[in-house]
Amino acid sequence: MLATMRPPRKLATEEQFYAAALRALMRRAHSVYEMRQALERRLPTGPGAEEKVAVRRVLQRLKNEKLLDDARYSHQFARYRAESRRQGRFRIARELRARGVPDRHIEAALEDIFKETDEATLVRQRLQRGLKHLRGPLDQRRLASLYRSLLRAGFSSDVVRAELRAAIREDVAELADTARAEEE
Repeated sequence: MLATMRPPRKLATEEQFYAAALRALMRRAHSVYEMRQALERRLPTGPGAEEKVAVRRVLQRLKNEKLLDDARYSHQFARYRAESRRQGRFRIARELRARGVPDRHIEAALEDIFKETDEATLVRQRLQRGLKHLRGPLDQRRLASLYRSLLRAGFSSDVVRAELRAAIREDVAELADTARAEEE
């Protein structure tokens, strides 16, 4: 049975909006755009101009208290996605844009992260994992599947093709070594 989500409780005062924002930030970090959307979903229906002003004041207060900062958010997001999830710069940028982060913060974060992290190494790690779980021979269909999954992960096609070629050469070399060992 699927649980139905009820609509968020409507808020009226600036302190209620601030408390709701803090609760949201305790769960996870948010971009300014995401927080604005979350708070605006809690606006009461009808002509409530003072509530919209309260939302703007809460956002400004959170920025002043350094609880909302798109530059820091994009840097932390990019670091986590590159190091833990092994995602490429295109996917990270796409997801940050979807979260409303300005391009200047995205580009700065990606430059910092990929200065420290080599994209080819990330592709190699994902390839090794993919090849390890592969059953049967490495045919064209499976190669195409690996290629598409690496593109979806956000890596450039040039890096993906180069690493796939290297992985195929290694597999062919291992097969030749195994065949020679069996002959002896």
